[in-house]
Amino acid sequence: MTAASAENPASARLSERPKSAHGFDPVLAIAFVITVIGWASAFPAIREGLHAIGPLELGSIRFTIAAIPAAAYLLITRAKLPTLREFLRLALGGLLFVAVYTVLLNIGERTISSGAASFIVNISPILVALLAILILHERFGAQAWFGTFISFSGIGLIAFGEGNGFEINEGALYILGSAICTAVSTVLLKPLYTRHRAVTVSAWTMLFGALFLSPGLLSGIEQAVAAPAAARNAAIYLGLVPSFIAYGGWSVVLSRLPAGRAANLLYCIPPVATLIGWVWLGEVPGFFGLIGGAMALGGVIIVNLRR
Repeated sequence: MTAASAENPASARLSERPKSAHGFDPVLAIAFVITVIGWASAFPAIREGLHAIGPLELGSIRFTIAAIPAAAYLLITRAKLPTLREFLRLALGGLLFVAVYTVLLNIGERTISSGAASFIVNISPILVALLAILILHERFGAQAWFGTFISFSGIGLIAFGEGNGFEINEGALYILGSAICTAVSTVLLKPLYTRHRAVTVSAWTMLFGALFLSPGLLSGIEQAVAAPAAARNAAIYLGLVPSFIAYGGWSVVLSRLPAGRAANLLYCIPPVATLIGWVWLGEVPGFFGLIGGAMALGGVIIVNLRR
């Protein structure tokens, strides 16, 4: 038991994964599914919301909605207050992983194709693996790097096979910035899970993110009132599912896996997003999209194979 675990026995019990005889972790599996589906569905919802609401304003509405159940959770559970140093980590995490990431992604999606966006965003698992090795001293062996290469190549095929073509413009810089924010915040928040519940870390991150995005709230409300119902519904959906629920799921995943392996699971998002687009929007994936999706999922399996 670590010193942090001894200081907080409840957190120590939470860190122990309830597995079956074959090493299956049901909580991790459920959290993974929630995260992938929630974040995969965010891309079409963001595009819908941006039709009538600005990038900053959409982000502010989204995370103000997410902050309400997050605050309620902290009050109801009487979560232990973080230390000053932990508050600083959480605030920086809220700034990077919520506020800056959201605004950069929203701006980028206005000027770049979704295929190119998905390719650039998925640089983040590679960055996370590198940072985890350098900062958290995690191991990421040859098998893991091979699986990462397969997944990243698959995402490239998905982007290449998109109907709009693989066009890179100034929006690529915004998307790249959002990917960097994801990588840095993942490594930044990882140590907090030894002392706090995963959902507690997520809730605090939501609150700080909403605070940093609050300058766009009044304007966002005005735009939402004047927007079509579809845009308003998209903003509400973003706040509840891809934000509060999926961010909570991601916190659970990150608390139960090394940062590098957890980030690698994000390669499942583009194939699932393609499937959602097929079912929801009637966007039939092409040959490259199908092959790329299979490669992305196959790479994730390779990384997580038992050695």
